[in-house]
Amino acid sequence: MAFSSNLNWIPLWSALLTVFVTRVNGIDIYLDWNVSVTDGLIPLLEDEQACLYHLCLQPMNGIQQRRNSWQDGVSGTNCPIKPIKNWTYVFQMKDQIGTFFYFPSINFLKASGGYGPIRVNNRDNVPVPFPQPEAEFDLLIGDWYAGDYKHFRKMLETEESAYDVTPDAILMNGMGPFIDSDSLWYETFTVEKGKTYRFRISNSGGTLSLNFRIQSHTMLLVEAEGSYTNQITLNSLDVHVGQSYSVLVTADQNDADFYIIASPKLLYATGIAGVGILHYSNSTTLAGGAHPSGPDAFDLGFSMNQAKSIRWNLTTGAARPNPQGSFNVSNIALSQSFLLQSSRAEVNGQPRLVVNNVSYFTPDTSLKLADHLTNGTGVYELDEFPVQSVNVDTSYGTSVVSGNYRGWIELVFQNNMDDMDSWHLDGYSFFVVGFGNGHWTPDVRNTYNTIDPVARSTTQVYPHGWTAVYAFLDNPGMWNLRSQTLKNWYLGLQLYIRVYDPDPNPAKERPPPENLLFCGELHYLFVACS
Repeated sequence: MAFSSNLNWIPLWSALLTVFVTRVNGIDIYLDWNVSVTDGLIPLLEDEQACLYHLCLQPMNGIQQRRNSWQDGVSGTNCPIKPIKNWTYVFQMKDQIGTFFYFPSINFLKASGGYGPIRVNNRDNVPVPFPQPEAEFDLLIGDWYAGDYKHFRKMLETEESAYDVTPDAILMNGMGPFIDSDSLWYETFTVEKGKTYRFRISNSGGTLSLNFRIQSHTMLLVEAEGSYTNQITLNSLDVHVGQSYSVLVTADQNDADFYIIASPKLLYATGIAGVGILHYSNSTTLAGGAHPSGPDAFDLGFSMNQAKSIRWNLTTGAARPNPQGSFNVSNIALSQSFLLQSSRAEVNGQPRLVVNNVSYFTPDTSLKLADHLTNGTGVYELDEFPVQSVNVDTSYGTSVVSGNYRGWIELVFQNNMDDMDSWHLDGYSFFVVGFGNGHWTPDVRNTYNTIDPVARSTTQVYPHGWTAVYAFLDNPGMWNLRSQTLKNWYLGLQLYIRVYDPDPNPAKERPPPENLLFCGELHYLFVACS
């Protein structure tokens, strides 16, 4: 779906844009929400059904929901939408542009699909920092497990299968790989020789980091999750789970068909790759031969160096005309620092993942609802989670920590596992100031990039390594901080940051919506109001 950022409020009929079916194949799991914008806003919903069989919620990955975490679409901010029911999200694309996507957030439902792209366009008075492309293409790449998602969710309950289940395929816009001319369902993009096109690429999968490339073509990186980047030319691009990018591709080859490849990182399995086709409009030559090779899938040095090369364009405007670099981290004073260490553990006999030895327990009651009505009483204990140390014993916990309103916070993600991970913060873009191997120590702050770190909402964390980000907590609300890797998220790698402003002025934080849902310990209020 595409928006212009000067629109006012955007109603989103969540239950109508998501499809869950018992039988799932590649073509079922991708949904694009078509939006036509005139003087008002007219959503065009075709052949899209409600959340037929499951409770569901629908976050807009990377959309900040300014002053309005009531619309964030995760279990800590919203009660789930019941089957056959609908609920309208109303939110503003405030001070944002860029490439994003939506997906279902609870009960491992993301494995069954129901996701699609989101575009937020520049306002008319803020030019993009590159020539207008001939066209734009949305491309969701991601891993896929054949079969019922509930089967894979069940596998997470046993030690033997909880951590290492290889996906069956990598899809492009919900379609399987091109194998040969007899392939029935594969993604293809038609281009005209000599023209330049914008590809908006998101890794909407749940497990694998992917390397993206186009045979015989280079890519010019221009945007990462709402930030215009310094423009660098790439032969391939690592896109980690939950991340989004824009690249410009010029059709500068002879008329032919070319492979588009998304291949997994850190995976020994062969034959698992997403394959699409870049088709020149006058082509009579089918793609053939070997797929174009990418970097070594286990070369983490290449990946980390590429990540460090992705930097903020300080001179261009984005959501506003003033340069992005007018707001930066070159001379800030930190008010908080969290060191978050991820690892595997057993909690009460179950295989889990823990942050600082705490595995997140999801209560039946929305945290935001409890916070608003009972100050959290009976649902969570504020600041019980250790933000700078690791508990001696593993445990479950409904982890909610205080974030200092209008303060700068440092978040250090320490990955003590063998797998790549991705971490995401709702409500904000954070500045990715550093990556490193081994264990983080305060001394490594001397290596941080505080000149032009890119601002984004999802960052990778390398195996047995660390990633550090800075965020300015100017958006009051209850905000989810989570692993984007689906099994990690489900097994406990998440917490919430409560950013509180005591000023009741709705200009600071919006009140609950009129269609507020009630659940869990506070469901009786819904009954009383009915």
